[in-house]
Amino acid sequence: MRLYVGIDLGSTTTKAVVLDEGGRPLGRGITNSRSDYDVACAVARREALDDARLTLARRALAGAGLPPPAQEALIARLEGAFRLAQHVAQLDRLEAQLHAELPAVERLFPGARLAPAFDELLAAMRDDAPALFRAGAQGRATFFRDAAGSQWARRAEAMSDGRERPYEALLGAFDKAILKVEGAVVDLELTQVVEDAVGAAIEQGELETGRAAAVTDALAEGAGAALEVAAAVGTGYGRARLPFPKERIRSEILCHGLGAHVLFPGTRTVLDIGGQDTKAIQVDDQGIVTGFQMNDRCAAGCGRYLGYIADEMNLGLHELGPLALEARRSVRISSTCTVFAGAELRERLALGQRREDILAGLHRAIILRAMSLLARSGGVKDELTFTGGVANNPAAVAALRQLVEEGYGKVTMNISPDSIYTGALGAAHFALRDALVAA
Repeated sequence: MRLYVGIDLGSTTTKAVVLDEGGRPLGRGITNSRSDYDVACAVARREALDDARLTLARRALAGAGLPPPAQEALIARLEGAFRLAQHVAQLDRLEAQLHAELPAVERLFPGARLAPAFDELLAAMRDDAPALFRAGAQGRATFFRDAAGSQWARRAEAMSDGRERPYEALLGAFDKAILKVEGAVVDLELTQVVEDAVGAAIEQGELETGRAAAVTDALAEGAGAALEVAAAVGTGYGRARLPFPKERIRSEILCHGLGAHVLFPGTRTVLDIGGQDTKAIQVDDQGIVTGFQMNDRCAAGCGRYLGYIADEMNLGLHELGPLALEARRSVRISSTCTVFAGAELRERLALGQRREDILAGLHRAIILRAMSLLARSGGVKDELTFTGGVANNPAAVAALRQLVEEGYGKVTMNISPDSIYTGALGAAHFALRDALVAA
């Protein structure tokens, strides 16, 4: 099968989207960009192709005679088994890297005995892993770094004794190790977990034993499909590092404009808040960009800023928005400068202000900066599409809805659950268009 790939190499995350020959989304992948852009590109592309094979497995299963609910349950088991296997493989790598960092960390903390603590922490995380990937599980972080970091920090704090197991040493060891673990490609194939998924479905009474062979064959056919990348286009903050010729590179503005149009054809204004920058884009009824504004100084008020706040609070990035929604009031934040954010955050916590109220103020301050860009780009026109990773943050969405209504009245606001992939989706459609023109 011939595929068309778009890759959005962002400052914080790298996304990939795969289309089939009809322009239908077939798969997507995402990873952190923090360690190595080249590796991030390879990981996101591999994730998208794995996801494409999962889609093909779903299509193949449709011909196996199972009712739709049973099909979806089985696909959920297949994906869960695959993600669990990837997670456990990453835990194994984390364990090896932690022990490699052990001598250097223990030199900084005389008297510390960290090896037993590492083993205890990792054993607990392995025990917790199946629940994270069980069908219907909620609240799991997207990235291994965030999921593992949140678990590690909480358990390390609980077991810390101040001498043999100092919290700072446990946290420091994790921070050093995760940088060398988070970006690696996990070399697993979807076909390796097909029999596990089918066996679990039989065990839980979701599949009759007599159907097992036909179902296994169908899943293996889709999961093992031969895929050929016919064309690829890259975009994003780090697009110059992508292994594509210059004619296969498009600007973020163009890709987010086209991607938003593909998702929501009525889009006329696009707000993208990414890791390093914020973009306000105006498009016409074909998704062609007619005007835009970008922040032009630093990452203040972007996803990287939120990541810094999460690190300061020892929280996962995915936890910030839900906490902010629990605020009783919104604390006025004087600066969204990343450099000064930690100092202001610590000062307000020292004054006894609730972290939920502080986070509500931080989210409002971020959206106020975005509103300024929207105004300079030409305002908010009906429909507004919110894209980028911050569009997955419920507190940011709530603040944007409120401020848009205050400034522009009732406007249709579109937010796709896949908003973070909008730039990669636009890039994939450029790849498909280029191929059609060349043909």
